[in-house]
Amino acid sequence: MGELRNSLGQRCCRQSAVEHDVDESDGTEIGVVVELRFDPRQRRRLHAACCNGQVEIRVSVQAAPKDGASWLELARGVEHGGFHALYAADHPGTAPSPFVALGAAAAVTERVELGTCVVNSGVWEPLALASAVATLDVLSNGRAVLGVGAGHTPAEWTTTGRAFPSARQRVSRMIELADVTTRLLDGETTSYRGEYFTLADAVLSDPRPVRDHVPLLVGGNGGRVLRFAGREADIVGITGLGNTLADGHSHGVDWSPDAVRRTVETVRSASGHRDRRPELEALVQMVVVTDDAAGSARDLVSFVEGATVEDLLHSPFAWIGTVEEIATKLREGAAALGIRRYVIRPSAMPDVRLILDALAGG
Repeated sequence: MGELRNSLGQRCCRQSAVEHDVDESDGTEIGVVVELRFDPRQRRRLHAACCNGQVEIRVSVQAAPKDGASWLELARGVEHGGFHALYAADHPGTAPSPFVALGAAAAVTERVELGTCVVNSGVWEPLALASAVATLDVLSNGRAVLGVGAGHTPAEWTTTGRAFPSARQRVSRMIELADVTTRLLDGETTSYRGEYFTLADAVLSDPRPVRDHVPLLVGGNGGRVLRFAGREADIVGITGLGNTLADGHSHGVDWSPDAVRRTVETVRSASGHRDRRPELEALVQMVVVTDDAAGSARDLVSFVEGATVEDLLHSPFAWIGTVEEIATKLREGAAALGIRRYVIRPSAMPDVRLILDALAGG
């Protein structure tokens, strides 16, 4: 897809493909390797947690480093821009280590949360993952977020010496990994016998996280993942992504209003017993600020397999329209669906600042 520009001729967003990770039938990851396009000249401060009455919208940024200088500059930009968190994906062999990258970002930031979005559960063991997360929490003085996904890319399993399992097996392993790792981070002496992990009196004694509970982010769209996330997660990452395509990485989407409502209802139903329900966080695939929303959607729809023009205009995963139109859409999404958290790519940061300003202004 080519570069998109708004009515002032400014670059809005570059979208090469819908390239986030999905687990075919039951588990969707939300990791992505993105292009760093933050413009350091744009330093205007704002709060990404924008309130309009009772509506609070938080926007985070997901990225991967290309070099040290630009990564640290991006981290500073996320902090100075008022965004909520900086996330990094986990793609062994094809992307930088998320924990090394986030540890470096911790040294130049003080406020933003720093999280994995998401780790591939197929290549981690609970104690190793808990130690990495706790170390990040120490380095960031209590800002770590643990994000987990099921792992859909065959090469990420086979190149680490593991057979590529079925969707059911990948989701089961993710659930066990999240369960055991969270117990270790919470300070429990953990004995566990599952299908994938067996531990006897395991303890994470050092390092210990700074905060009492490191938030758990679970990324997925399959029913089983969403039900687990509703029961146990602090944050549920949703993407609307469908089955993995033949290239083993990209995939189609289901962004219809009915599909989004089903996703939200599945999480709500599973979390009904909890005192505090998990927050819903949508991964935004495109941001296009334009005076011609319908025309832009028609131009874009051929690049998003499985979507319609109406889906692009109304989905929480695509922001297309004027600044005010997009701000209104986010308010309506918070009221109707309870989606108050979003994740964007660095290329969209300048336009999203304008949208957040509009939200803050009511």
